[in-house]
Amino acid sequence: MAKALVFLPLLVLILAGALAGLAAAAPPAGFDDRVEALLRASGAPGMGAVIVEGGKVALARGYGVRRLGAPERVDADTIFPIASAGKAFTTADLALLVDEGRLGWDDKVVDRLPGFQMYDPWVTREMTVRDLLVHRSGLGLGAGDLLFFPRSSLSRAEAVSRLRWIKPATSFRSGYAYDNVLYMAAGQLIEAVTGQTWERFTQERLLRPAGMTVSTADDADRFRTANRAQPHARLNGAVRGQGDQEVLDERQGSAESSAPAGGVSVSASDLGRWIQIQLGHGRLPEGGRLFSDAASREMWTPQTLIPIHRPPAAAAAAEPQFLTYALGWEVRDWRGHKIVWHDGGVDGYRAVVVLIPEKDVGFALMLNAEEGVVTRGLMYELLDHYLGFPAADWPAILGRIKAGQTAAAVAAVAATPPEVARRADAGPGLPPARYAGDYVDPWYGRMVVGKAGGGLTIDFKSTPGMVGDLEPWRYETFIARWRDKSIEPAFVTFFRGADGEVERVAMKAVSPQADFSYDYQDLDFRPVRPRP
Repeated sequence: MAKALVFLPLLVLILAGALAGLAAAAPPAGFDDRVEALLRASGAPGMGAVIVEGGKVALARGYGVRRLGAPERVDADTIFPIASAGKAFTTADLALLVDEGRLGWDDKVVDRLPGFQMYDPWVTREMTVRDLLVHRSGLGLGAGDLLFFPRSSLSRAEAVSRLRWIKPATSFRSGYAYDNVLYMAAGQLIEAVTGQTWERFTQERLLRPAGMTVSTADDADRFRTANRAQPHARLNGAVRGQGDQEVLDERQGSAESSAPAGGVSVSASDLGRWIQIQLGHGRLPEGGRLFSDAASREMWTPQTLIPIHRPPAAAAAAEPQFLTYALGWEVRDWRGHKIVWHDGGVDGYRAVVVLIPEKDVGFALMLNAEEGVVTRGLMYELLDHYLGFPAADWPAILGRIKAGQTAAAVAAVAATPPEVARRADAGPGLPPARYAGDYVDPWYGRMVVGKAGGGLTIDFKSTPGMVGDLEPWRYETFIARWRDKSIEPAFVTFFRGADGEVERVAMKAVSPQADFSYDYQDLDFRPVRPRP
């Protein structure tokens, strides 16, 4: 009896700690009101949200509307594109094949995907399946994204074949630079191994067995789904993100060819299933497995160090102690606690999927607008809540930082060097006809500069929406103003050779805030000379 009494205080302490943990493991009080207030303040039309605690879905619901000006409400079954937060689905596809012994993480890509080729022959030979997924290939940030974004007419196979022409920015496996094109290659590899397209394999072998009944990996299925969120953005200000919220054309986002890099559209309810499976290390909620525990460990194991950039002082608490990329997931800490997560952003949508393994908690937030401070700010608030830190108004903190960045971008776009403003000869040095012609970049392909009404036009031939006018800016530089105003304007600079004729064309985004997928800076257009 005395021995039992000795252990009684210890038992009380253990139970008290467990009860305290359970008390914290509940959605924040007033969460629904908080989301609705953030939507009103930001002008974002709607959100889907799900929270999983201890293997159970604690909350799955929608807020706001699917489309501005329309009455249909977002609910738990409304599907949203989650962009790069869907990379984990492609790695899970590969995990299924690894579990079946049909593929190895360290298999050479050239042995599994005939015709695969990078710019460097040695990298071609050494690239593994794992390398496709962890952003250490040597390609620059967003390199090759113009092969699919804005929506391109190129097939996935054709886009992947053009990898051989994209010059690396660094040496192989030497550092981190986020890319999408190698996830497209992973999708092609899945097709080569299974004989099924990435879309069909993901739908039949991953989403359906996972019990994700309304989600889809196929654009055509998404457009056939009535209960889907529409994209929105602010386009009529000095830079993207300023001005009035408006509906975008949902069919003009990323091309379907890029789906393995972020083409899954999911609902809050279905993401609840996905989070349950992830936190269960591959176990299905009702029993059985989707993928093995070994595959789960592999997908969460850090592979590539991501440089840590110190945030502004107001957001100092958000600075991680470690930041890494695993297989389709980022692994980092939040105030010393490990989290596994990924965000996603594509025209008109933002999403985050977050796992806190030590608490057996996960959540996801999906927004049908580009108000990233809402998804990221609410993510930080939920992390603080579940990890027991004092509450902070993270959307307000991030909003102030974003406002400062936007103001700086507006000033940069508006700036004209004084020496240019004073000069009368700061215009183009050639008549329009001398700039007009066909130009080719090794990896993108053909671009045409045409004459129209005394001015110039520009037409990216593999991207139907990238047609616009060239507005003289200064000297040999023009600004491409696209007819589709959702596409970021670009500086277009013509370089002349010793004979006075154009010998190359370079580009870069006008706005410092332009998404990195507008990788204009990687283009090197050369004129197509007529054969003698």
